[in-house]
Amino acid sequence: MYIAMNRFRVAKGSESAFEQVWLTRDTHLDKVPGFVEFHLLKGPELEDHTLYASHTVWANYAAFEAWTKSEAFRAAHHKAGDNKPLYLGHPQFEGFEVMQTVGRGAK
Repeated sequence: MYIAMNRFRVAKGSESAFEQVWLTRDTHLDKVPGFVEFHLLKGPELEDHTLYASHTVWANYAAFEAWTKSEAFRAAHHKAGDNKPLYLGHPQFEGFEVMQTVGRGAK
């Protein structure tokens, strides 16, 4: 598995607007081979921003990479620039190969 994350430093007072962008958008992820699941995470509130992260789980890195080159990716991100006033700086991408998974009932 592969986990792709983007961290967003959302400007104080813009949290609700940022959340609405994510909660109402069409991700197009359900059409993409290798997509497992998506989470929008809300983190700590700091002096000038609140930390958020998009957390997407993929079957493997190849599936994630194919997504980034797909028409579905372009469709999901075509209005991304409209939301820049909501956050400080650029989103910070982090990608991880899953080395271990522990599930309920595992020994």
